[in-house]
Amino acid sequence: MEIKKLLGPLILAAAFLAGFQGRLWAHAFPDHSDPRVGSSVAISPATVRIFFDSGLEPAFSSLRVVNADDQEVDKGDGHVDENNNTIMEVSLPPLPPGKYHVYWVAISVDTHRTEGDYSFWIEAPP
Repeated sequence: MEIKKLLGPLILAAAFLAGFQGRLWAHAFPDHSDPRVGSSVAISPATVRIFFDSGLEPAFSSLRVVNADDQEVDKGDGHVDENNNTIMEVSLPPLPPGKYHVYWVAISVDTHRTEGDYSFWIEAPP
């Protein structure tokens, strides 16, 4: 008889916790970027932006851009957007044509770490 009294609250508690499972184990993953992954752009972009599927912890997330010689070419101001913590961005000076590589580290607001990289190209003028 005691087990029957506890069964209802236990089922309710399990259902409640199952509803939060995704949030408890969430990681921030890129949804899209600008410039896009693997894209070629006609002119040097002013910024690189990565849009994530969940909020980021600004103090521990980073973004940098390097050239084909592995030299950092961004302005060193990579940050999480203060108005939308799902966007990370870094400013770029005018860059010459070539291949560029973006490296990112994202710490989600629940402290899970993800990282990755991708390339984009700036086309030579015709």
